[in-house]
Amino acid sequence: MRFFNNKLSRINFVILMLILPYLYIDMSNSSDSSGISKAALSVVNIIASNTSALETYQGRINQPVVGSGIIISKDGYIVTNLHVINGQKKINVELDDGQIKLASIIGYDQRSDLAVIKISDQEKFSPIKLADSKTVRIGDNVIAIGNSFGLGKTFTSGIISATGRDYGNPYLELIQTDAAINPGNSGGALLNHRGNLIGMNTKIFSKTGSYTGIGFALPSNKMIDVASEIIKFGKVQKSWIGDFRVKYKRFVLNNELIYGLEVLERKQDGPLFEDGNIQLGAIIISINNQVASWENLTEALNNSFPGDRISLGILQNNKIIKKDLVTEAQGN
Repeated sequence: MRFFNNKLSRINFVILMLILPYLYIDMSNSSDSSGISKAALSVVNIIASNTSALETYQGRINQPVVGSGIIISKDGYIVTNLHVINGQKKINVELDDGQIKLASIIGYDQRSDLAVIKISDQEKFSPIKLADSKTVRIGDNVIAIGNSFGLGKTFTSGIISATGRDYGNPYLELIQTDAAINPGNSGGALLNHRGNLIGMNTKIFSKTGSYTGIGFALPSNKMIDVASEIIKFGKVQKSWIGDFRVKYKRFVLNNELIYGLEVLERKQDGPLFEDGNIQLGAIIISINNQVASWENLTEALNNSFPGDRISLGILQNNKIIKKDLVTEAQGN
């Protein structure tokens, strides 16, 4: 059997073989409508009001705040943005089927602008399916779901336009997207093409308050870490390695310019001082293999939970000491 009976057929075959991988990549990143529809069941509308029953009776009704939330457990735990429910007396949650449920606040974390609320109901809810947010890549297709302008559940599409945005807060490392995110989307879901959660829509960059092509989502890994702490403890426990004061210092060591944090004052013992080896005057020169700075030290503590490890390089008595610290909960 002859597969190619002329030169043109052979050329067409070669071209087909060359473009097939790109066709596959494009199809593999296309949206799964069934997965997105299923994820939508886990995204709720939130109507938060500061009006009490007495005020309603008296005719004094304040304008409610509208936002979105994501169901993360079968027993009714929901994550949303703190700015959606902050200071509100009554939080109503509208489920996908139109039911309105009253929710209570479990706890919140100001640094990540995240709050956990819960519906106290015997009903079993549909939690969203999570993706590993570390796997997101610039250019990935995404879908944003939220209660835009209070109009109800709205779907918009776009791509990941950047990752690791701190927006002035190194604790966050936000995902940036050009999918339309508007007021009311706060606390809603950012999904990958399979319909799995990669982030919670948190804020937008805008001079008008509406969509301008740059929105931000808290990565799903960080969202779940923070929410788990809140559900377990009622708050996020901050990592702590001791109470001490440092001074940024620049000096020359072995003909090399070194930057570090000199330990000037020790107010309270902690993991940094527990073995008695670190003395005043010691200089922290690296933090998790990065150049030591106050920003890097703060970021390392903010991005860890009690029990996590932080690696320090410390210069003392002209010797460099490698010290792995197990962080503790602040206040212990």
